[in-house]
Amino acid sequence: MPVYAFEDLVPVVHPTAFVHPTAILIGDVIVGPGVYVGPSASLRGDFGRLILEEGSNIQDNCTMHGFQGTETVVEVDGHIGHGAVLHSARVGRGALVGINSVVMDGAVIGPESIVAAQCFVKAGSSFAPRSLIAGVPGKVLREVTDAEFAWKMATTRQYQELAQRCRTGLRPVESLDEPEPDRPTVRWKDVKPLYQTKR
Repeated sequence: MPVYAFEDLVPVVHPTAFVHPTAILIGDVIVGPGVYVGPSASLRGDFGRLILEEGSNIQDNCTMHGFQGTETVVEVDGHIGHGAVLHSARVGRGALVGINSVVMDGAVIGPESIVAAQCFVKAGSSFAPRSLIAGVPGKVLREVTDAEFAWKMATTRQYQELAQRCRTGLRPVESLDEPEPDRPTVRWKDVKPLYQTKR
């Protein structure tokens, strides 16, 4: 994986974390135990400190950055969906930031909250625990239900498992010319998308 010191600050990656080889870590970055960092994620700690706490994940094409003197933090079991941007913000314990959302400077996402896909969370915003946040700009729609939070934690547990499976099962190979007969699929415990759980 591309890991760069910035001046005297060297990224820290816990031995049980998985950082994809195409992700980039620069400077003041701290990746905690059991964390998953997806392909092409950019964690650029050349101004402020970036922290991924235990069991959190930050998925493909996400960006973490922050102003000088700030910390951008994803707390324990935080879950950051594909393409999201976090800038000098804090994502609370067990919270989810949806695909392609942007969480701006000084924003605080309360524990166990869900930020919907493509939401824009304004700078300085603060949200109580269990908030369902959506829109541009992001506003609270209602409280996250127990069922929604249980679904969120099930998906986070999958990413915690994925981190360990990638540590042993991900390797570079040459592609095949065509699918082999009776090609298997990847095996997982069944966790359906949230919209399917509501039918």
